[in-house]
This record gives sequence, C-alpha cells and structure tokens, in this order.
Amino acid sequence: MRPHRVVALLSPPQSPFELACASEVFGTDPQDGPARYSFRVCAEQPGPLRTTAGFTMLVDAGLAALEEADTVVVPGYRQHGTPVPATVTDALRAAHRRGARIVAICTGAFVLAGAGLLDGRRATTHWRSTARLAAAFPEVQVDQDVLFVDHGDVATSAGTGAGIDLCLHLVRSDHGAAYAARIARNMVLPPHREGSQLQYAAPPPPARADDSLAPLLEWASSRLGSRLTLDRLAAHAGLSGRTLARRFTEQLGTSPGQWLLGQRLDAARALLEQTDLPVETIADRVGLASAVNLRRRFRAHLGTTPGAYRRTFGGR
Repeated sequence: MRPHRVVALLSPPQSPFELACASEVFGTDPQDGPARYSFRVCAEQPGPLRTTAGFTMLVDAGLAALEEADTVVVPGYRQHGTPVPATVTDALRAAHRRGARIVAICTGAFVLAGAGLLDGRRATTHWRSTARLAAAFPEVQVDQDVLFVDHGDVATSAGTGAGIDLCLHLVRSDHGAAYAARIARNMVLPPHREGSQLQYAAPPPPARADDSLAPLLEWASSRLGSRLTLDRLAAHAGLSGRTLARRFTEQLGTSPGQWLLGQRLDAARALLEQTDLPVETIADRVGLASAVNLRRRFRAHLGTTPGAYRRTFGGR
C-alpha cells in the first residue's frame, strides 16, 4: 500500500513553526514499521521563500504538486489584508473537487476561506484572528472556543499547539489510536486533546513547579480500570476538588471527567487495535464498566461502534 501523500502549501513569509506541526507528524518515518505518509512542500512559485524566523527556504515544487496530494496542509497565512492569489485558490478548489483533504493550521484558515471551502461551515483559527476571519468572511461560522474543527474533507485548527492536535487527530482517523500514539511519543507529547476543548484565549496565572498535574496524570493513566472519582483524584493530589478542577482547566483546558473519559477511550481503542479481547473485557480494563457503556461512549464520541472500529484498525 502506497503512503498517503501529504503536501504543505507554503506562502511568504512562512512560519516555520506551523510548518513543523505538519512535518513532524506526517514527515517523520517511524523506526518500527513502514511509513504511512509521504510529505513534501510546495508554493505558488518554486524557489526561495522567506520565513518569519529570518531565514529563507528553498521550495522546489509549484502548485502542480497539489494534483497528486491526498491531503493538502496550509500552515498559516501571514499576508494580512492581502487577497489569496487566484492561482492558489483555484488549485485548492481543484484538489478538493478531486477528493483531497484540505487542512488549515492557524491562520491558514484565511486561505481556505478565500477559496470558498469554508462557506456555510464551522471553522476556527487562532483566537487573536477569529474576529478578523469572521469580518472578512461572514459566510463562515467562526468558532473561537475550540482547538480544531474537522468536517472530514476540510479541517481547521487554532494556533500552533492546536495544529499538532489536529494533525494527530487526522492520523488517528487514518490509522488508529495506537499509530498516532507512537508518533506522539516520538514527539515527546502528552495524551491528545479533543477538538472541542477551549483555546487558551488568555494566559492562565503562572503555575509553581509543584502545581504541575503531570504526576497525577501519570498515576491516573496507570489505574484506568479502577474507580477514579474527582474526590479520589483530588485526595491523591492533596487538593480540594474545586482546586483540582481549576488546575485542569488552566493546564489542560478541560475538566477532570472529560480528560479521564478521553484516556479511557484511547486505551480502549488501543486494545481493540492490538488484541482480540472481548468488548466486555476491554470495557472493564479501561474503567468503562460494561460493553453497553463502552458502545454508547464510542458512538457519542467517535461516531462508530467498538466492533466497527476493530474491523477497520485491528491487526495493524
């Protein structure tokens, strides 16, 4: 099976940080298996391309590269107030009509909106740019309170960190949770964040070193099969339930309950992919109590059933 072809469409001045979100996720070959993706970059005009970091990149491919892309990533757009060139919007629309998935990281949403790919749809971008996106493209339903929005054929993310979240989400959709977890571990990243979590629109108060939730998260992740109530989590952390909930919001952008559910669903996905355990056993191991509850959670959060998920991603 040939690798899924990912092409990043760059524009001057290009942010290397947003480009790195896509290249790290899609462009790094795993050491313990075949590559599932190929990655390259292109621009409207091949040649030297300025970056926001003060150096110049040499881009050897033009817009023709989009004709063979399975996924097109637009990692930011810094030409504020400047219309997207018609050659770029035409190439994006053509790739979308052909069936390519079109993805924007941060202000790359302006390029997708300029191509008309977000008309009548929810979309997001960095919280500092959501008002500008809504004003420039009133037909787009701009949501400033999420990390990313994925419609299947088109997806947008908030800032750089959310771009990584979106790229890993796409990998999970393509190849399952276990493969995405391998990439995340290689990037030394914590468990993924769901797209519905809030952006950090204002910086939280500085946390002291001993305020970190990392020890608690590691402890809870190793005990998913046990009863982990808010009171038990708070007691282990030596905090009140209210203080713990506030720190989850500040550091993770979610509640303890939602974080715990995400961990349990991820653990269930990995077991479905890598084992032949019955669904009832998996539900018990990850702390979801019963096969009925696991199926209900899968349907609500993933839009599928454990059995269908296993048939799609099992045995990889």
